[in-house]
Amino acid sequence: MLEGIHPLLTGELLLHLDRMGHSDSVVVADAHFPAWALGARVVDLPGTTTPDVVAAIRTVLPLDDVPGLDLMESADAVVLDVQRELMAAAGTVETTTRFVERFAYYDVAKAAYLMVRTGETRKYGNALLRKGVVGHTSA
Repeated sequence: MLEGIHPLLTGELLLHLDRMGHSDSVVVADAHFPAWALGARVVDLPGTTTPDVVAAIRTVLPLDDVPGLDLMESADAVVLDVQRELMAAAGTVETTTRFVERFAYYDVAKAAYLMVRTGETRKYGNALLRKGVVGHTSA
């Protein structure tokens, strides 16, 4: 146990987040997402929601320049409640978030350094975050 570290950030997850470089990405996937089929590295966090895991990751990982967050576009392109929660957890808004068509999202996700599979059961509850420069502040 460590002080000051969000309790959802396991040692294994922290190890992978630390190994990520600038612009590497992490997919926080819902329970429906084919994480094990697409990802080379997968961390399972059953019993969690994607917004909670995104919020935990954001405590240690700055976002890259816009778009630092990609969300899977819903079938009718309506922004869903879970997607609003993901943007809030990541610290973005609709204008600074990229919405990617479902099958194109799978292609983008394949290139991710890491996939974190959650217990999220709401559809389109997936988020791809790009790591920014740690310790960098905007002037």
